[in-house]
Amino acid sequence: MTEQGLSALFVNCSLQKRSADSHTQVLLQAAGDLMAGQGLAVEHIHMLNHHVPPGIYPDMREHGWDRDDWPDALWPKVRDADILVIGTPLWLGEESSVCRILIERLYAMSGMLNDKGQSIFYGKTGGCVITGNEDGIKHTAMTLTFAMNHLGYTIPPQADCGWIGEAGPGPSFGDQREDGGRVGFDNDFTRRNTTIMCWNLMHLARMLQPGIPTEGNDRKAFKEGQAFGFALPGETT
Repeated sequence: MTEQGLSALFVNCSLQKRSADSHTQVLLQAAGDLMAGQGLAVEHIHMLNHHVPPGIYPDMREHGWDRDDWPDALWPKVRDADILVIGTPLWLGEESSVCRILIERLYAMSGMLNDKGQSIFYGKTGGCVITGNEDGIKHTAMTLTFAMNHLGYTIPPQADCGWIGEAGPGPSFGDQREDGGRVGFDNDFTRRNTTIMCWNLMHLARMLQPGIPTEGNDRKAFKEGQAFGFALPGETT
């Protein structure tokens, strides 16, 4: 089954300056290739290839920054993608600082509405890819998927995947082994969860193509007092 008409955006929040040097990109690429093989339009973004300052406003040039690539170069890609997958390495058990900037900038757009009067992120699905050599995959996945869900993304079952090697210094995901293989490529947990994440994101994105019904979640309806079936103090039904 191919998922024609759907698009997926993979955002790498590695602290590596170049995408080619990023171990997180290796796993993101595997997930992207799986979706592309099913007919999706797939695009990858490396955050540090762009100048994206921290902040909770749509355009930080209006708040003291000389440059902000978010509103013109990155946001249109995020806005138009049916699926968003955030990739981050682990540092001290948490997502990278670059990843936090991405979450802030997504939050900055949460006041925007779609043509149904809902959050601009309604009808989109989200997941995350996490790599490192320390504990924290599930903790970081919890943080990222909650943030996306709170903003309006729909999170399917098993929406995260990752790989962590032995604690402490050592090889990272995708490194060459002496036998010619690649570190982590034969890890059943990573292979299984990456595959399931990709398919569940695609399945749910297809199911959401008509959008989420507006009953009860239209912000205009809420302002007009139509959201509750009972009266709050001082109000009448």
